Order: sequence, then structure tokens, then C-alpha cells
Amino acid sequence: MVVVGAGQAGVAMSEHLGAHGVPHIVLERHRVAERWRSERWDSLVANGPAWHDRFPGMEFSDVAPDAFASKEQVADYFVTYAEKIGAPIRCGVEVTSVRRHTGRPGFRVETSEGSLDARFVVAATGPFQRPAIPPIVPDGAVPVQLHSSGYRNPEQLPEGAVLVVGAGSSGVQIADELRRSGRRVFLSVGPHDRPPREYRGRDFCWWLGVLGIWDAETPPRGAEHVTIAVSGARGGHTVDFRALAATGIELVGMAASYDDGVLRFAPDLAANIALGDGKYLAFLRAADEYVERNGLDFPEEPEAHVLGPDPECATRPRLELDLAEAGVTSIVWATGFATDYGWLQVDAFDENGRPNHRRGVSSEPGVYFLGLPWLSRRGSSFIWGVWHDARYVADHITTQRGYLAYGTTDRPGGAPAFGKN
Repeated sequence: MVVVGAGQAGVAMSEHLGAHGVPHIVLERHRVAERWRSERWDSLVANGPAWHDRFPGMEFSDVAPDAFASKEQVADYFVTYAEKIGAPIRCGVEVTSVRRHTGRPGFRVETSEGSLDARFVVAATGPFQRPAIPPIVPDGAVPVQLHSSGYRNPEQLPEGAVLVVGAGSSGVQIADELRRSGRRVFLSVGPHDRPPREYRGRDFCWWLGVLGIWDAETPPRGAEHVTIAVSGARGGHTVDFRALAATGIELVGMAASYDDGVLRFAPDLAANIALGDGKYLAFLRAADEYVERNGLDFPEEPEAHVLGPDPECATRPRLELDLAEAGVTSIVWATGFATDYGWLQVDAFDENGRPNHRRGVSSEPGVYFLGLPWLSRRGSSFIWGVWHDARYVADHITTQRGYLAYGTTDRPGGAPAFGKN
């Protein structure tokens, strides 16, 4: 069988397939965990502490448990992990198409290195495949427009002010870095969830676990994405939009339209901040109830419940921005990603082109998905979550191989070879 992609999902899949004795090959067009290295900004660190953002079988050797691994340390971790489990990874091989055979089981997998046959295919390319930039500001309106995946550091951008669009972890951290470099920064804030980095002596990742939030069931269709504003930068801290405004970042509402050099924003900034505050306070109350219910001796933090007044940029929001007049020379779009499964030419998608699956088992028998948000639960797209999802998918594949092998002398689904029909 073939696993496409050697990021965290592909490495996890290989571990569980190997444990089940399933012959397979992992095909990766670049290097192992390449997106961590070349599609993230220079100063990025993991948003969860090292004790949490890892696979169960290995700790970080060069990061303290409560510290936050750099992007290079995360990538190196997966390289080392793949070597530890002996993952059969072929780097530099791009999968260009997967099609079901006609009149016989399995799939034809076309790659940059030739073709091969596979009884099962796992799409482990994850959710961060194609940068998503809303078609609001036309090319040429400012000297530079780029997606957050293309941003590296402040020196990369021309002199002048910067507009960052997106209030998730990426947008907030990039805006803060740019402000610290001396830039004038505008930050477009949409609906978001902003949990505390730490509360009553425990990281929010711990709280999500004991409160059962990581295991929340897959939400209704259309509500899959949750923009979470949390940061591991500079040792980790709670994202507070009031504090960001106090440092000089001007907050604006969601980018709505552009006309003749002027960008207009929705009048929703105060509402978006209030929505995030409400989720933050609800989180604290749930944590307090857990402490009381279980009789835990955790330090109290009454000050964490106190929110300051809204900044002036929220009470008197800017609804228009003349980009040239404000000196804006760059726009960084921290607006997420879209999936791209153009290479997977099988009946495994719904009418909107989204993977049609249940816990990674697709509507096309023999095809599986891994690493997607809410694949089975809220934690599915996180490092530890994908490992557990991979175990479920591997169990399903193993069961199917058992059925196929019944009454035969061979073991279907063996390791494919290039050029083998």
C-alpha cells in the first residue's frame, strides 16, 4: 500500500502500519516534515509545550518538557522518529495521480519516478496544502502581498507599515513580531477562540485534556474550523487583544472590500473581541469547576477573570484605511489554507470537493484520509491527535486485509514496487 506525504500524519501512519506488519511505502515530494522547515516564518515555535506536542513513543531530546520547540526542532523530531521506526520513506517522489483500476481491485499510482499499483492509499498530506487568500485586494495595490506561509521575517518586507489579516495564532504572532521590529502594524481581527496559555499552574493543553475538549466530537458540517489565538513565542503567553492594542498595534475588523486604494472593514471588531472574551471566561469557569469538583489544591487566579476596558480602536473602530496614506507597503494574509486533492482522482469527495469520510475511512473503498481537522475529534490535526487517528486507520486497513486474504494463499496489499503491474 501507499501513504502519500511524510509529515506528521505520514510518519504516524507508517508506525502503525509497521506495527501491524502491513507492507507499505511512504512517498514524499520534498523532505520529511518539509512544511515545518520551508513554509513557516523563521521564529515560529510550536503552540503546545514539548511534553504534549509529540508522539507517545519519543520525547524531544533537545527541548525541556514545558518549553516550546522551534520549527526546526519539530522537523528534526519527525526525521529522527521516522528513522527510529524504520519508516520506508521515499523522498523526492511526487504523486501526480491515483486512479482506481478497472475490472480489478486496487489503484494505479502515477509518480514522478514511475508508476506502481497499490491495494490501499492513504492521503496523509494534511490540511495545509494551498494558501487561501481572499480575493479582496488586487495585485499591485501595495508593493507586497503574501500569505503567512511565505512570510519569514520583518527584514523580508519593504519599509513601511504592514496590515496583517487574520487573528489566529499565526496572524497574532506575526503582527507582534513586526511591531517589535519597529513597524506600524494594523491587525484585522475576525471571530476567534483565545484560551489562556496557562491557568492555575497548568498549560491550556492540559486543561483541554482533562476537560474533554480535545475529544469533542466532529462538529456539524460548516463549523469545522476553529481559529485559535494562542502563542508559544517567548516562552508562551495568553493572547490578549487589549494588550496588543496597548503596544501600538491598531486593531480593525474583518477585511470586507477594496476600492480605489481604500480598504474597508466590517464594523465587527468589538463583537469579535467580545466573542473571544466570552470563550476565554467560559474556559476559566470550566477549569475552576473542575478544580472544585476534584478537590485539587491549585493556586487561585482571580485576576485572570478581570478584563480591562476595550481599546479605543474597538470602541471607535476604523472602518476604512487608505493604504497609501497610512504608508502600508505590505499585506500578510494569515487566512488559512485549502486542501488540494487534484491528484486523487477517485470517488472520495462530496459535492463541494471536500473529503467524504468517517474517521478517515473514505467513501471510496481502499482510500483513507489522515491529518485533517476534526477527522475524528478536535485534536485530530495536532501532533498527538494525528498519531491516535493513524492507529484507527491502520486497524481498519488491517481488518480489510484480513477479509481479502481469506481463502487465499497470498497476502493482498503487499508493498508495491515501481513499474510493477
